[in-house]
Amino acid sequence: MRRFLLAIPALCLSAFATVAATLDTIAERGTVRIGYIADQAPFSSGKPGAEPAGYAIDLCRKIADEIEHQLPQLRREYVETTLADGFDAVKNAEIDLLCGSITVNLERREIVDFSQPIFLTGASALLRKDSPSYLQTLFLDGPAVQAVSERVATNIIGMRANTTTAATLREALAIQESETKLTDFSTHEDGLKALEDRKIDAYIADQALLISLAKRARDPSSLTVGDRMFTHEPYAIALRRNDADFRLLADRALTDFYMSDDLLPLLESYFGAEAPTLHTQIIMQHVP
Repeated sequence: MRRFLLAIPALCLSAFATVAATLDTIAERGTVRIGYIADQAPFSSGKPGAEPAGYAIDLCRKIADEIEHQLPQLRREYVETTLADGFDAVKNAEIDLLCGSITVNLERREIVDFSQPIFLTGASALLRKDSPSYLQTLFLDGPAVQAVSERVATNIIGMRANTTTAATLREALAIQESETKLTDFSTHEDGLKALEDRKIDAYIADQALLISLAKRARDPSSLTVGDRMFTHEPYAIALRRNDADFRLLADRALTDFYMSDDLLPLLESYFGAEAPTLHTQIIMQHVP
């Protein structure tokens, strides 16, 4: 029995070492695996035959640069995943960094750890300009825009499956009587198409994603993005748990970049006129 009890701490330490050694795993492979979600522009997006692009991808590359200082000749492998599978992929060491519009919350921190924040936004709605007036009143600061011809509302709101926004909306509707129905979509592009085809009255997602999504609509002028946000969504890069050294490496790389002259131009390239405000927010949140 005494031998068995002594073996337990040893097994725990062995398991901890296996989980914690992210940098050792990368060194053994000679490759850092950067996971990304393809339909989260402007944070992460991908096209066949090309490397992924986006604000979060660029920040993950800064972390890879920091790793390369310790591991010369480092290769970079980009692994497309989904929001539903990405956290387990990090946990199981299938990828080393998960990059995109990844919201930090306590439930997800049971599976993965996170870098310091890379962005701050909140959920709002993408509406047609003839969406029902009650939705316009709910999400727009200005007066509702009346449709030229009244159409029957579907009373359906769309959202991306497996998101923190979807969970918040379902909880809100569960505690009140409402005729509004929620429907999940596999991608933001599917939600946009349903909104344009009048199968739903609004599409809910983080405001920063909606602004980019609206630009890709068939007729962007027919849509409007809500200026009221009803959730708090801090984004970060997902890392494996129980590896303080690797998280420190990631945070050091991000802080160095945040304090450089290159952050503002990068924000301008993805977010345009919002860049100065975003720059201030990020600097206020960064780890000094």
